[in-house]
Amino acid sequence: QVQLVESGGGLVQPGGSLRLSCAASGRIFSIYDMGWYRQAPGKQRELVAVITSGSSTNYADSVKGRFTISRDNAKNMVYLQMNSLKPEDTAVYYCNADLRTRVGGTRRGYWGQGTQVTVSS
Repeated sequence: QVQLVESGGGLVQPGGSLRLSCAASGRIFSIYDMGWYRQAPGKQRELVAVITSGSSTNYADSVKGRFTISRDNAKNMVYLQMNSLKPEDTAVYYCNADLRTRVGGTRRGYWGQGTQVTVSS
């Protein structure tokens, strides 16, 4: 069994910062890409940032220059540092990991339960 658990969400004022964390645990053989997605009420889930096992990164245009994704391979964790937050960043943020659970097994994605981020005065 594989579990991804997000933490670090909350209420913050515009211009403030938050750091999200995601811990992957369970039967994991190898983790490839890890990423953060978000979903606002009434909208589709969208990619925020992704980081490969080699630590190359990609960001949505809306967060470039403000958010930074990073990972700790030894701890099976991925982080999202969010600075200069705007009200339009308000959403549930989900962690995703592309991984294998055993040698020679199927590579597939797993999801966390999400953490709420609210940016408001």
